[in-house]
Amino acid sequence: MCGEASNGVEAIRQANELRPDLVLMDLAMPQMNGLEAAKVLRITMPTVPVVLLTLHGDLIGPRSSVLGVTLVLSKDDGLAPLLRCLERLLGRKS
Repeated sequence: MCGEASNGVEAIRQANELRPDLVLMDLAMPQMNGLEAAKVLRITMPTVPVVLLTLHGDLIGPRSSVLGVTLVLSKDDGLAPLLRCLERLLGRKS
């Protein structure tokens, strides 16, 4: 299943409904940002990896794992590193 949300509150709702293998979301979202949403998802879905995309990874890196984020990736790095990380987290070979 694949879902798309326009804000953090909707991301949590959809993740709880769809029960995904992985959650990929942006740091900058309205109503609830990606870090706040990851913290909630870590409680409701503790085994599901949460990957956060941002332009500001250097600002949130150390505290992201405490808040439930599995991995923080920079949007500046492009698509290839993102795909490699997602494949690794889902247990697929790249």
